[in-house]
Amino acid sequence: MSKNLTVVDHPLVQHKLSFMRDKTTPSAHFRQLLGEIAQLLAYEATRDLPLEMREVETPLQPMQSPYLSGKKLALVSILRAGNGMLDSLLHLIPSARVGFVGLYRDEETLKPVQYYFKVPEDISERDVLAIDPMLATGNSSVAAIDLLKAAGARRITFLCLLAAPEGVARMQEAHPDVRIITASLDECLNEQGYIVPGLGDAGDRMFGTK
Repeated sequence: MSKNLTVVDHPLVQHKLSFMRDKTTPSAHFRQLLGEIAQLLAYEATRDLPLEMREVETPLQPMQSPYLSGKKLALVSILRAGNGMLDSLLHLIPSARVGFVGLYRDEETLKPVQYYFKVPEDISERDVLAIDPMLATGNSSVAAIDLLKAAGARRITFLCLLAAPEGVARMQEAHPDVRIITASLDECLNEQGYIVPGLGDAGDRMFGTK
């Protein structure tokens, strides 16, 4: 398995994920939980952001205190399900720039089809968090990373709720430099390309479209 894979097994993450897996969990609660887990995953993903020391005046005395240095993150949502993670990450990192990659999966070929792409012009100067709840076949995720690298992105982390071994292997083969942060590495894919045991289609469950 990829050396760049990190599974965040924190008890709070796993507890919230169990509610998301439950097919009786309503869409509103599903969206809330996805946002909460996204923030917890982001703590791990941003662990190594560079800091610089600046003087700050506390109520008692001046001191040297750490601030994020350089340009801040770019958050890139892989539509549509990535938007379920975006708002929560912006609450955590309000200075981040935002991009979007529009891809959908052809249900017969399981291949990604692009319909939209817009990212910050200076993406080459920013650490990028590409966000999508599911890393299943890996085809859409790899296609999104292809587009981001073509636009100049150099330091990319892929943040997802669930990953399948097949998707991790596909990403590692195509983009071995991309770090993957996930809440769970599930068992496998079924014949329809869904993660098993998984939680179903994240977009449909998030927006109540099925």
